[in-house]
Amino acid sequence: MGFSFATAHVLFGPKVRTQIPEHAARLGRRCLLVTGGRHERSAWLLDGLRAVMEDVHTLPVRREPEAPAIAAQALRAREHGCDVVVAVGGGSVLDAGKALAALIANTGDVFDYLEVVGRAKPLTTPPLPMIAVPTTAGTGAEVTANAVLLCPEHEVKVSLRAPAMIPRLAVVDPELTLTLPPAQTAATGMDALTQLIEAFVSCAASPLTDPLCRDGIMRAARSLRQAVHHGTDLHARTDMALASLFSGMALANAKLGAVHGFAAPLGAMLGAAHGEICAALLPHVMEANITALRATHPSHPALDRYAEISALLGCGHDAMAGVETVRALCADIGVRNLGDLGLTAAQVPEAAAKAARASSMRGNPVSLDIPTLEAVLHQALGR
Repeated sequence: MGFSFATAHVLFGPKVRTQIPEHAARLGRRCLLVTGGRHERSAWLLDGLRAVMEDVHTLPVRREPEAPAIAAQALRAREHGCDVVVAVGGGSVLDAGKALAALIANTGDVFDYLEVVGRAKPLTTPPLPMIAVPTTAGTGAEVTANAVLLCPEHEVKVSLRAPAMIPRLAVVDPELTLTLPPAQTAATGMDALTQLIEAFVSCAASPLTDPLCRDGIMRAARSLRQAVHHGTDLHARTDMALASLFSGMALANAKLGAVHGFAAPLGAMLGAAHGEICAALLPHVMEANITALRATHPSHPALDRYAEISALLGCGHDAMAGVETVRALCADIGVRNLGDLGLTAAQVPEAAAKAARASSMRGNPVSLDIPTLEAVLHQALGR
């Protein structure tokens, strides 16, 4: 057995957001503050940073970060002399912040460093110190070592990845998620559950990631519905913030699987939210994996793990019961199918071919051939 484990320094709990300015001031003097499109929601943080920093340059991110735009923004931030990055928002904002921290410090072309469509070269200079402040409970991006960027020219999402890209500090305050709308709560929560399940059955799961997955799955199972339907319940929001955090730690140190293999090309093809795509696919991929494992590797340990997932979800020890429980959860919280998100039957072959090449597929517990991938997509279409 061999594994490695790395994560960020984490501050967790209600009101920990008030500590951000003092930590940022220890890391630099000229701050790049990356926010969501409605940057006025981050006014509380901007005021705090301005009180302790020499200068604060703000950058709102209104959509999923695109590689060429991030490269241009990094150049401007470098010219501005930024030496620390603070990102507050959802997964796309945090990914933008991580990418900017890396590209401000590294002056090569962005495609020098991108996976799949780029040259995947290692960073030559450590990224700027970065503080990640999630306002959703889903991606776990506050503790991961990659940034997912959209490449419009190639119609695919790919990662900029380096061990040093893990944020210096993750500030996870569940109170920041209390106003998250139900649809976003559902989508981001299903993203967290997907990441926990995929990391748990991954070929790179370890004794350190397993407890995170077990605890996170139980928290999501008991609290996601409540967080969606009763968003002001701080206990449910705290459970989901922890589930998201644990999912990020797990995926950063294990691997993901076929759901995320699909999500990369589908996100670029459909323009749909990542969490919605994961939610639409999760029960179908679970079923396909279990079926393939039973047919080709009946003694594979991942089958026992799928049975354990069922128990963690509260539905006994039959692996397929877990699939039905996830399917019911999706229905209860309003998850849309891939057809509703814009996928057509004509696009299925292209999506399956692109998914087969995605880096996340390497973590799937069983190899799924193209016909199986296409079958999963047809099932997830819901038509």
